[in-house]
Amino acid sequence: MQYILNCGQMKEADRYTIEEIGIPSMVLMERAALSVVEEMEQEGHCLGKVLVVCGTGNNGGGGGVGNPEKMTAETRMQYKIAGNYQIPVVNNPEYGEYTTIVDALFGVGLSRPVEGDYKRKIEKINAGGAFIWSVDIPSGIDGDTGKVMGTAVRADATVTFAFAKIGHVRYPGRVYTGRLCVKDIGIYSIEKERDQYACSLDETDAFGMLHRDPGGHKGTFGKVLVLAGSHGMSGAAYFAGSAAYGAGAGMVKICTTEDNRQILQTLLPEALYGTWEEEGLREAMDWCSAVVTGPGISKSREAADMLRLVLELGRQRNLPMVLDADGLNLIAAFPEYRDMLYENCVYTPHMLELSRMMNQKAEDMLEQPFSVLEEFAGIYPGTLVWKDACTIVRSGGGRIYLNRSGNEGMASAGSGDVLAGLLGGLLAGGMAPEQAGPLGVYLHGKAGDCAKEQKGSHAMTARDILEGISPAVRHAASKTEI
Repeated sequence: MQYILNCGQMKEADRYTIEEIGIPSMVLMERAALSVVEEMEQEGHCLGKVLVVCGTGNNGGGGGVGNPEKMTAETRMQYKIAGNYQIPVVNNPEYGEYTTIVDALFGVGLSRPVEGDYKRKIEKINAGGAFIWSVDIPSGIDGDTGKVMGTAVRADATVTFAFAKIGHVRYPGRVYTGRLCVKDIGIYSIEKERDQYACSLDETDAFGMLHRDPGGHKGTFGKVLVLAGSHGMSGAAYFAGSAAYGAGAGMVKICTTEDNRQILQTLLPEALYGTWEEEGLREAMDWCSAVVTGPGISKSREAADMLRLVLELGRQRNLPMVLDADGLNLIAAFPEYRDMLYENCVYTPHMLELSRMMNQKAEDMLEQPFSVLEEFAGIYPGTLVWKDACTIVRSGGGRIYLNRSGNEGMASAGSGDVLAGLLGGLLAGGMAPEQAGPLGVYLHGKAGDCAKEQKGSHAMTARDILEGISPAVRHAASKTEI
């Protein structure tokens, strides 16, 4: 598991390392500079004509020099050392003359839009045609949100220190960051504070979370009830049901409208089938070990009544339940349904669905995403999976995960149905929501990466992502090559 810090947390880690561990700031600056050079040399880019563009803060000290009148004390000392070593200083460089540019203008502490001379410098860096390395974070990117603060350096690669920052992972900051390399330069954080850090899963985490009992049978691997699909929406039920099998479920039952049955039995003969009639639903709820409800069910009165019954029965049994798509829209439309929600619920809204649930404008939520997570938790018990280019998961216990797998080709109709079914399969197998949420999102992204490898991002469909689940899960469960 990799920790991802906000600017305040990183500042505190710096302070703890300098003041309590006792490593001087100057030493950390020099280690940072050395780690950047090491990474540049390993990358193999031409270093014969290098321009280091510096600011006046400590990030500039890691890069080289800045305006002596505005420098921090540490950077002023580094400037003096650079002068004594006769390192050439230029104030008005021709950016196009250089093969490599190192961006050391700002660190993660940037708090206002980039303007004036700094804006012009960044524009020249981007237009110079050189390979660009950013130190810590691309100058102009907000380290807490990934937003562009007026303008920003478009790095080919970024070297950061100790931990990745939120601005590296969230969009558009991830695009501006390029290839991210996290280097250990001796910065440490207080152990007890690490529970407050966001984090992301990697293949090692996935390997440790996926298990299959050699002595098990279809009943022990979980039974998923999928409540999905209305008239003309059989695809949503197919994607969710198929993905539940892909996640390892032993049995899947799809309850849908009668006109979808023949289509689905042809597409997915492995599944059991039923309808939304109350007696059948009660039996199905007694049978299953997890529920997926919402994909393509519509916002009709019939769907609303079905959802009410399912929530009541699910709460009575404390069944793990994935609420997706129209299931979420119905909860937003019928606020009284909130009283039937419980900790074993996993909510999977995209931006507009979350906007309806929170009764907030999407653009306002993007300004303060982590505040929205806490507000949501105060209203809706359980685990939130906020689907976006960088999906955020907040577990019921408060741990935040930022997903780093996946790609732009996954922005395709049906992709969310695949994720809902995948989550349902993990939950049915006995995985707790706080584990299934981040793991399901990670595997969904890896399945999308497999699909991109085969089809490219422009031509991908939800079916391609579905087909990518098997190699993604196989790789995660055995650490074999995809």
